[in-house]
Amino acid sequence: MKSIRIRLLLILLVVLAAAAYLWWRGQEKQVKFVRYEEFGIDMPVNYKIHGIDVSKFQKDINWAAVKQMQVDKIRISFAFIKATEGITRQDAAFKQNWDRAGKVGLIRGAYHFFYATRDPLKQAINFHNVAYLQSGDLPPVLDIETSNNQPAAVIRSTAKIWLEEMEKVYKVKPIIYTNIHFYETYLGSEFDRYPLWIAHYYQKERPRSDRAWLFWQHSDIGRVNGIRTTVDFNVFKGDSTDLAKLCIP
Repeated sequence: MKSIRIRLLLILLVVLAAAAYLWWRGQEKQVKFVRYEEFGIDMPVNYKIHGIDVSKFQKDINWAAVKQMQVDKIRISFAFIKATEGITRQDAAFKQNWDRAGKVGLIRGAYHFFYATRDPLKQAINFHNVAYLQSGDLPPVLDIETSNNQPAAVIRSTAKIWLEEMEKVYKVKPIIYTNIHFYETYLGSEFDRYPLWIAHYYQKERPRSDRAWLFWQHSDIGRVNGIRTTVDFNVFKGDSTDLAKLCIP
């Protein structure tokens, strides 16, 4: 009788554990959005760490105002800043944005807009010559979202060269920025070891993918003090400790 009771107890514990897991998964999949007129968009408040990404198109940014803005518990903690594009182009506002964002204490990340039709080593050199990443900065970002009519094999091979070159330089795995369709069509499981920053907006749910991601660009029409234009909004999937661990040591 005692052995039967033990078996029943074990079965009950397994059932309760399974039920708890299913409940947790259900909660994890639900994103709660709250409308904030100050930001001009519905914000996914399940996440604690919010950020923006900018380029020269945001014009002259008052980074102190960006840093100081807070609505309820939401404030801007990080910023991705465009540095370069292709093998010769450099964002005209990068240096100013980079220096001023750092001075006000925002965690910074720099990104490169990639073309599979251009020499990936020259693109890596272009980025490295402009973005002097330091300890405490986010890893370099490969913005890869256009195929330029290249086959997936070419896109994968050229992207790998850029990523591997940046990993040699900074001793951290670079971040990949793209959307789910592009990732699944042109990149795939070969790139699953890299941190992912995923673009997914105009639909009110988190990105639909089995691929784990760290950053989610959820809107391209947000508003923040200090920036006259609309701006992309992002969240980080983790807390401030996780974000610090991701940065270059």
